[in-house]
Amino acid sequence: MNFVSIRIITDDVARLVDFYERVTGVQARWGNEDFAELVTASATLAIGSTRTVPLFAPGSAGPADNRSVILEFVVDDVDSVYRNLTGVVEDFVNEPTTMPWGNRALLFRDPDGNLVNFFTPVTPEAVARFAR
Repeated sequence: MNFVSIRIITDDVARLVDFYERVTGVQARWGNEDFAELVTASATLAIGSTRTVPLFAPGSAGPADNRSVILEFVVDDVDSVYRNLTGVVEDFVNEPTTMPWGNRALLFRDPDGNLVNFFTPVTPEAVARFAR
């Protein structure tokens, strides 16, 4: 098995795609107006419209309703990224903070309220965990 993607369901695909393109620097690949993907080296962030939900199971997912999942991205320098996101991100949950497990992390919300964590491994142990 290989984990390949996570999908966010939203009422406004264009707005959310624009946000993620701006914060990640990754250009989206559009399937149609109801679906786009931001493909990175390790996984894909898919963004789908609420209009796609009935194709899976009516009522099985809803927009702006996540309170348990955090989307996480490894970045080279979280402090620099934080400075560059000022004016793009409206809801920072915290500024870059070094966590007990060795990552320097920045937590913010996307326009639908989903939590996003940009982090940089900073201790030798954390760096080793994310070495590619």
